[in-house]
Amino acid sequence: MPMISSNPPSGGNKAQQQQQQEEMESSTQESPLNPNAFTFDLPHPVYAMAFSPSPFAVASSCSAVAAASPRLALGSFVEEYGNRVDVVAFDEDALAFRPDPALSFDHPYPPTKLMFHPSPLPPLLASASDSLRLWHLGPETAELRSVLDNSKSSGYCAPLTSFDWNDEEPRRIGTSSIDTTCTIWDVERCAIETQLIAHDKEVYDIAWGQAGVFASVSADGSVRIFDLRDKEHSTIVYESPRPDTPLLRLAWNKVDRCYMATTMMDSNRVVVLDIRSPAAPVAELQRHRASVNAIAWAPQASRHICSAGDDGQALIWELAAAAAAGGSSEAAITAALEGIDPILVYTAGAEINQLQWSAAHHDWVGIAFSNKVQLLRV
Repeated sequence: MPMISSNPPSGGNKAQQQQQQEEMESSTQESPLNPNAFTFDLPHPVYAMAFSPSPFAVASSCSAVAAASPRLALGSFVEEYGNRVDVVAFDEDALAFRPDPALSFDHPYPPTKLMFHPSPLPPLLASASDSLRLWHLGPETAELRSVLDNSKSSGYCAPLTSFDWNDEEPRRIGTSSIDTTCTIWDVERCAIETQLIAHDKEVYDIAWGQAGVFASVSADGSVRIFDLRDKEHSTIVYESPRPDTPLLRLAWNKVDRCYMATTMMDSNRVVVLDIRSPAAPVAELQRHRASVNAIAWAPQASRHICSAGDDGQALIWELAAAAAAGGSSEAAITAALEGIDPILVYTAGAEINQLQWSAAHHDWVGIAFSNKVQLLRV
């Protein structure tokens, strides 16, 4: 792979919306230090980010951008009720971002996560905040299709920390919440399939491994795997070496389902696990100089993973062949104990909050920091 070198949401004021749109349209810039990094400025801080999984998953009204161009949904992070989701495309010929205002919309509270439907059709986008919401992205507009929450009454609904869309069974979305539960939704029926008390404390992330198998991480410091065929039991595959240190992020390798990665609160390490041998990590990636905030496996290769953190760096790692094979060789043990060096280092210059690796465009990794989104050609 080619490598990189080592506003508040719009309201009813049309003039303000037009000014905001013009600012966004003129905000693409190439990094002066790196010709493979392209920056998009927004009028507000950004956190949630999602790549469209297919070139045709968004029926864009922006005819100036080729259908095969990468498209992203970007969620604002404004600490108030009114927030926003913007849909933008990246024109690979012009090397410029193209916002699509027809498909952008206001959002209640900052979305903690965004995901497109795993298949090109239907053109759906899911978001999580106080509830799980499904949005239909048509050629001319974005429309709210459904609001899914598990509150038993009209009262308090526990905030959702994350969710994952099942790519093998797309009718299923699993959500995680601060109320210690994971909820599996049948989004075709807009109904709860099952709800589990997954951990002893807040659940911070969830990831599908198979059609009926998911894992979650929690403030109780554990990674647990659940099989929907046996809802009464779970398997703990990892526990934080520091008691009660929360695990914040979880990524399940889509190419080789034996591997997952997790991160701890206030830790510079990425812990790589082989679920066939859960006693100890197969690798600990520890070259970040500050806390790791986001991780993503390469969509096309089983041994590559990207991480980003408060040190402003995005690192791509290649796991040792012995570790990726799940062996207990000396090389695998050394990798687990001493860590390995990244094969790619990119410095953003600010704390990176979010990271995504495009499944449809393997050459592009997206990172978010402050009010900026950068696409990195890797």
